[in-house]
Amino acid sequence: MRPGTPRLLRGMNDRAALDLLLEHGPLSRTRLGELTGLSKPTASQLLARLERAGLVVATGVREGGPGRNAQLYEINPVSAYAAALDVTSTRIVAAVADVSGSVVGRSELRTRRGSGVTAIQQVERVLDDALAGEPGVGRADLHRVVIGTPGAFDPTTGRLRYARHLPGWHDPDMLARVSDAVGVPVEAENDVNLAAVAEREVGRAVGVDNFVLLWAEEGLGAAIVIDGRLHRGATGGAGEVGFLPLPGTPLVRHVSRSNTGGFQELAGGKQVLALARSMGLRARSPESAVALALSTPGSGDQLLQLVGERVALGLASIVAVLDPALIVLGGGVLSAGGERLADIVRAELADLTVARPLLELSAVSEAPVLTGALHTALAATREHVFDTLQTHPTLSVTT
Repeated sequence: MRPGTPRLLRGMNDRAALDLLLEHGPLSRTRLGELTGLSKPTASQLLARLERAGLVVATGVREGGPGRNAQLYEINPVSAYAAALDVTSTRIVAAVADVSGSVVGRSELRTRRGSGVTAIQQVERVLDDALAGEPGVGRADLHRVVIGTPGAFDPTTGRLRYARHLPGWHDPDMLARVSDAVGVPVEAENDVNLAAVAEREVGRAVGVDNFVLLWAEEGLGAAIVIDGRLHRGATGGAGEVGFLPLPGTPLVRHVSRSNTGGFQELAGGKQVLALARSMGLRARSPESAVALALSTPGSGDQLLQLVGERVALGLASIVAVLDPALIVLGGGVLSAGGERLADIVRAELADLTVARPLLELSAVSEAPVLTGALHTALAATREHVFDTLQTHPTLSVTT
């Protein structure tokens, strides 16, 4: 093993200190030294170095203890910004956060076919609207943009797959064109994968290295995390479980043309809504149908039972292959059913599988895709900005 050089060790200490400031908030020199194991003189030199780089700022003092009041330091929030977008067929939501993770701007743009506005123009518009939430901040201040979309961009062809319902996003050079237009590095990720990132950061899967997130809204999808990493597959299609053939369902052939499969035909949004209406439950969406079932004895109980059985049937195949430690149920349909629906799925799954994974409802109730995209964008931004082994120009600090 190559011994650490002083420069390398300084860089490692700098990153450790920055991560601690993110985790704990403002810290004194003494407390930072205790957490890092550095001596007071070394901690002082470290903080001075990070101040000169514009990554840390002094912020008030800690009062009330014996002796002199302690100067506190925190991450300089204006040292970098990141943005996230959640794209569906009907709207794009954008959020901008400073490097500390505080959201400073958010915007939503409704989209429709035939409007004459290109997908790239829509991205620019909603991103600029979100940036307007923080005066003085523009595209040039962004370090990374992460976009969540249905389907996935094939890493070999650059084309968006498994999302025929998303118009204007299927150009093989789409991501490069978006990046050129906004002037910022852009990456895209499957929306359900990003919901799983949010679940692992702030939801049910915190500290869980092997889990599956099943997402049920209009379509069905899953995110697969193995050894703490998203498993995307060769073409980005891992988790497109709507195409899964299942016993007791019509065998769907030529799925690339029909854009559906057995699991989707069994428990997709349209099927849940049609099932509800056949039982006399009048609703405008599958989510509202499931919510109505909770307060409708008889037919409502029957709908919940059937939906739970169908969801468990698909999950049984997933569990047999992956043996996850945890299954998280997410998306509007499953969330609407709450613990009553989750209990039905648990009971049915226990009858269908040898493995016994824990099954929980999602704990990320607000904008899970956008939350996961922002966490991903911030992680990449911090990896770049916090690397003090690079030569950083001194950043101007606005107070």
